[in-house]
Amino acid sequence: MIKYLLGAILVLAVIGGAFKYESNDESWQLIILKEEALSSVTNGGKRVYKQINRIISDSELEDAAEIILKEN
Repeated sequence: MIKYLLGAILVLAVIGGAFKYESNDESWQLIILKEEALSSVTNGGKRVYKQINRIISDSELEDAAEIILKEN
């Protein structure tokens, strides 16, 4: 489970542009931009939360819960 969570964080960071690749004739460099990594992961997490919240609120699950509450 932790592997999937770390993988998701890594994907959000890559999509957000948190990594920069530079190379020359002698070396390769992969630079991690910490501030952009944090903001891209945070923004990505917020977007995922909003999408899940929208899916749940648009489904019939919300209406079914309301009917059950009225019956009790």
